[in-house]
Amino acid sequence: MADVIVTYKTPKDPAAFDKYYAETHIPLAKKMPGLRKFQVSRGPVVSPAGQSGVHLIATLTFDNLDAVKAAFGSAEGKAAASDVANFATGGADIVFFDAREV
Repeated sequence: MADVIVTYKTPKDPAAFDKYYAETHIPLAKKMPGLRKFQVSRGPVVSPAGQSGVHLIATLTFDNLDAVKAAFGSAEGKAAASDVANFATGGADIVFFDAREV
């Protein structure tokens, strides 16, 4: 399996972020080909030191990195990726990686 982790930093308007994310971005991202699972954090995102400055974490799971690359190269993936600028006013980091159980 391969995962995509999107870390959304605290936006200027958290309520507006949450509304847009739930009503617009999630349905858009769920159209990405090859997506096996889509999870989002619930409640505060904290670190061992306390506040993290992170508002939400999304984890998208695909079969492998080739499937991730194909998904983000598709029209649906490009639409989802470009949509981030419409609501992530605090910024976002996106990483891809192969995952394995140990």
